[in-house]
Amino acid sequence: MAPTVFITGGARSGKSAFAQQRAESHPGSLLYLAAARSEDAEMAARIQAHQEARGPRWRTVEEPLDIPGALREARGCEAVLFDCVTLWLSNLLFHHREDQAAVLAAVDGLVAILPRLEAPLYLVSNEVGSGIVPENRLARLFRDLAGTANQRLAAAADEAWLVAAGCPLRLK
Repeated sequence: MAPTVFITGGARSGKSAFAQQRAESHPGSLLYLAAARSEDAEMAARIQAHQEARGPRWRTVEEPLDIPGALREARGCEAVLFDCVTLWLSNLLFHHREDQAAVLAAVDGLVAILPRLEAPLYLVSNEVGSGIVPENRLARLFRDLAGTANQRLAAAADEAWLVAAGCPLRLK
């Protein structure tokens, strides 16, 4: 069983850079599993810049919904970085037409395969519960789902980290 490392923090906290640094500590080929969809020019430019910054050791798989299935692509990789859980949750929430049970079933499906992974997995997720209560129903639904998903993934992980202002703090 390869270790799972859960890394959370706010937007632009440094969590992705920390996760990438940890993944790059492994020799050999690396897999970047992206939940982002390139739906406009700005997002396409962001994705391209991130790919260029990662370098040639990284192979990228873009999968907005079936993360457990995409992890099958990790065979032969020394580590996998999944960035990010909260974007995946957003994709699932819209795909399942706001069906909370379906979204959490997908999270539980990911949790179930973690013990069978052959390469270390670095899960990046946004911490969304530190702000004020959102004013609209959909935002509250998303905040609640993300909080529950983060709890389930962190509980299943071997390590959990919180990154704030570029400073990682080990939670477990």
